[in-house]
Amino acid sequence: MKRLPCRDCHRPILWTTTEAGKRLAVDPEPNELGNAAVWRDGTGAVRSRRPSAELPLTGWERLHMPHVATCPNRVQQPTLPGALPDGVTSLDAHRRKKRP
Repeated sequence: MKRLPCRDCHRPILWTTTEAGKRLAVDPEPNELGNAAVWRDGTGAVRSRRPSAELPLTGWERLHMPHVATCPNRVQQPTLPGALPDGVTSLDAHRRKKRP
């Protein structure tokens, strides 16, 4: 699997494609605390999905941590107390701005 550096912290990351066709950066090493099931499909593409009770982790998938949750240089936005539950990260600072 090809590992590329993060633009913010320069640590290696692994780009995956989600079931919705979106790109998701994950840490390249498997992590039991992660919430992204990562596997390589028949064409060699690295795919990811969120395991659930209906579709649990399968034998060919490994759990990885999304990189936005572990990046030391990510932008922390101040939030109002109670605005987001504990363990939830706002992705607003990481979204690309649309051009006018």
